[in-house]
Amino acid sequence: MPQLPSPLARRLLDGPVRRVVADALHSTRRLVEWYGAIAPGTRAAARFGAFGPGSCIAFPVATLFGAAAIHLGRDTLVGRSCTLTVGYGIGSPLPERGLVIGDRCVIGARSTITAHDSVTLGDDVWFGQGVFVSDASHGYQDPDVPVGLQVGTHQPVVVGDGSWVGHHAILLPGTRLGRNVVVAAGAVVRGEVPDHSVVAGVPARVVRRLEPRVGWVGREPDDVREVRRHADVVAYLTTGHGADGASSTG
Repeated sequence: MPQLPSPLARRLLDGPVRRVVADALHSTRRLVEWYGAIAPGTRAAARFGAFGPGSCIAFPVATLFGAAAIHLGRDTLVGRSCTLTVGYGIGSPLPERGLVIGDRCVIGARSTITAHDSVTLGDDVWFGQGVFVSDASHGYQDPDVPVGLQVGTHQPVVVGDGSWVGHHAILLPGTRLGRNVVVAAGAVVRGEVPDHSVVAGVPARVVRRLEPRVGWVGREPDDVREVRRHADVVAYLTTGHGADGASSTG
């Protein structure tokens, strides 16, 4: 059993020594994260098919290969410990634009995007943490071959402009999200999702959609929420009044 430090040692460790060591470690970590990030001007960024100005892949990266087929737009942030891959491994043939991430996107920490043929994220797409996206899965049809060794079909994935994908959601091969779609946390999505929809569940289903001149309609006919303009929400949060100056309480 390890011997506990003496009371004097504990006082030293909890006092000035602790502060000095903690400050040094925290400063070192910030430096490592800053210089370890992949950003324009670094050799790592030069290996990408495109790496837009203002974009950054935070350090550390979990897994990265097939960078020549990865295209990042401008002002896009990829969080810590993310996986971005194209192809089946180092040295495998690559599509020209296997993974395309648009402008002003945010990919949350510990997310995984694996492209074998085509995964495309539009502009202003935001991912929560731990999101998983793939355009291929393993086959299982041959009963005499381990599933992990069977190659599945490739089905392109598309995420429309302005969409939000919540924490730990999964976008399966063949998923096509429309514009300004919300995917609830933990949802498992496959297939087409129309513009201005909210999907949730396993498997994911549309639980709310935008009806012109009606509002945001839920699964029940009388479940309707009004359309609220972003400017009104911001004005209410900052001043307590709408963008037109009217009080939220009428």
